[in-house]
Amino acid sequence: MNTPVEKKSTRGTRGRSIARKLAMQALYQWQLNAQDAPLIVREYLEGDEARGVDREYFGEMVRGCIAGSAQLDAAIGGLIDRPLEQLDPVERAILMLGTFELQQRLDVPYRVVINEGVDLCKRFGGTDAHKYVNAVLDRAAKQFRSAEQG
Repeated sequence: MNTPVEKKSTRGTRGRSIARKLAMQALYQWQLNAQDAPLIVREYLEGDEARGVDREYFGEMVRGCIAGSAQLDAAIGGLIDRPLEQLDPVERAILMLGTFELQQRLDVPYRVVINEGVDLCKRFGGTDAHKYVNAVLDRAAKQFRSAEQG
C-alpha cells in the first residue's frame, strides 16, 4: 500500500529535477541578458514548463546562484582547465547550479548533484560536454563534500 509520504517523496524528487532544469535555463538566460533574479524567477514560474516544479527550490537556486555568482565563478575557476569565459553558457549554468548545491544544500547527496548535472548536460549541452561537467562536479564534490565521500 502506498502511503501519502511515499507519493510526496517521489513528487518532491521530480519537482526538484524540474527545478534544476528550469534553473539551468534561467541561469543561461541571465548570462545572456543580465536580468534581475526576481524577474527571471517570476517569468519561469509563470511558464507552462513550471508544472510540477518545486517552486521554492527553483527560486532558492536561481536567486542564490545570481547573488553568489562571483563566489561561484571563483570556485568553478579553481576547478576547470580553461578561463571561465571560455565555458559554454549551458555548461557554466550547470556548473553554477551544481557548485551551489554542493556548497549550500548539504541535504542533497553529492551523487545526486553530479548525476542531475550530467543528465542536464546530456540533454542540453554539446556532444560529450557531460564528461567535462562530470569531471568538474566530481572535483567540486571532493573539495566541498570530502567528509560525505568517506
